[in-house]
Amino acid sequence: MDDQAADDYLKRIGAGRPAVLDAASLRELHEAHLMAVPFENLSIHLGEPISLAQDALVAKIVAGRRGGFCYELNGAFSFLLEFLGARVSMVSARVHGAAGLGPAFDHMALLVRPADGSGPWLADVGFGSHASYPLLLDSRSDQDDPGGTFRLADAPDGDIDVLRNDEPQYRIERRARAMHDFAPACWWQQTWPQSHFREKTVCSRLTAGGRVTISARTLIETSDGARSVTRLRSDAELLAAYRDHFGIGLDRVPALEPAAQAG
Repeated sequence: MDDQAADDYLKRIGAGRPAVLDAASLRELHEAHLMAVPFENLSIHLGEPISLAQDALVAKIVAGRRGGFCYELNGAFSFLLEFLGARVSMVSARVHGAAGLGPAFDHMALLVRPADGSGPWLADVGFGSHASYPLLLDSRSDQDDPGGTFRLADAPDGDIDVLRNDEPQYRIERRARAMHDFAPACWWQQTWPQSHFREKTVCSRLTAGGRVTISARTLIETSDGARSVTRLRSDAELLAAYRDHFGIGLDRVPALEPAAQAG
């Protein structure tokens, strides 16, 4: 990433370049990213191959004005933070679900040390509805956030469980990983019939008062505790909602069944 790419990225998320990437500016960038760049799996249902190469990720999010899932969103965010002077480690996480813990590399999160030496912080702009701000990795106390009350708890083998309102979300490793370590899991999420990303389309982002989400053909908006649900009955309504709420311009509706992947 160079200066121009970083400036374009910052413009995409509506943030200025910090003089020093300290804990406060990390917090601001984290929230700005969540409000501007949606968590979405539309590529899987549009037949678009997902690349984890740095240039491809940044181009999709910045020039393409799209979002992505964890490997894309946290991957791209890590490149920006590193360019701005932070020390960033990509870490593997296992998501807690009804059947217990998922496999390794099921999720990617970031451990960040800003240039001011604070932290480390757990940053995650790729888990959908989650913490608006980074979480202090070494704290075991409750951490209040607009997204809920979060707590980090020690788990076996030096891992860390992330809990939201006392409900376990995922378990992270401390070991730093490279982007290519996540490539098999990224491929699995796109192609394996049992992947929940293949079950339906989702596009969601944080808003000032709550959240806006399109799940399949349903628009869900929450603001200050109020919730509205709108059924998008026509293709035109669905495409307009993607454009109006997420700035995503599509020339066709994502298929309810995943499209065949190219390549």
